[in-house]
Amino acid sequence: MSELIKHIEAPVLDIKNLSVSYNKEKYAVANVSAGIKKNRITAIMGPSGCGKSTLLRAINRMHSLYPNIETKGQIDLNGKDTSTMSDIILRRKIGMVFQRPNPFPTMSIYDNVIAGYKLNGIRIKKSERDEIVEKSLRDVSLWDEVKDSLTNKGTFLSGGQQQRLCIARALAFLPDIILLDEPTSALDPIATKKVEELLIELKEKYTIILVTHNMAQASRISDYSMFMYLGELIEYGKTKNMFINPINEKTEEYLTGKFS
Repeated sequence: MSELIKHIEAPVLDIKNLSVSYNKEKYAVANVSAGIKKNRITAIMGPSGCGKSTLLRAINRMHSLYPNIETKGQIDLNGKDTSTMSDIILRRKIGMVFQRPNPFPTMSIYDNVIAGYKLNGIRIKKSERDEIVEKSLRDVSLWDEVKDSLTNKGTFLSGGQQQRLCIARALAFLPDIILLDEPTSALDPIATKKVEELLIELKEKYTIILVTHNMAQASRISDYSMFMYLGELIEYGKTKNMFINPINEKTEEYLTGKFS
């Protein structure tokens, strides 16, 4: 029975003593360890420059694009060390959505969704492509809005629609985890509400890790929260508990606006 409980409670993503440095003298992320729960939304909060986005990008090895960045520690996905996976495989399993909506400007809505397959040289039948596009757009509640204009450029959509299209593009590979770096910061309140409602729906199928400056947003939609300061993970736990009764004094100062 204990082994069964251990298996059930095992994190989908296990970050172990992770450090990321842009130069040898300073760590942007310093010795962070955290187990991310499956089918939950985890928010990463903290002041500007605290390492939130650096931590997020380290999870799917975006830093490997820059040779001067050094990463130490280990990240396990479903119990497997991600350093043993190729960049392509890892980024299929852990999708990324950026701060500003960035549909590929020369591609149609249809081709934007399926772009990952084309860019990676993965050939699939048209019927499979059609199925992936429809499912991905349905998953982000965009299908009914664009099904009659799939050949139009993705950039013709509104900002909120573009961001949902980018999320659909990440979902097309059926990832285990979706990383989002302040995905609503460039959106108006109505579009923000739609994206937040979407993320709550998506956690039924996916694990979501969200960087946000918006504490109200973290409180509204996240199940767990991480508070970072100067590259260190200061506090990590259930969002409700953290907002009502933070353990660390720095967390309390940040959440109550007394942070200096």
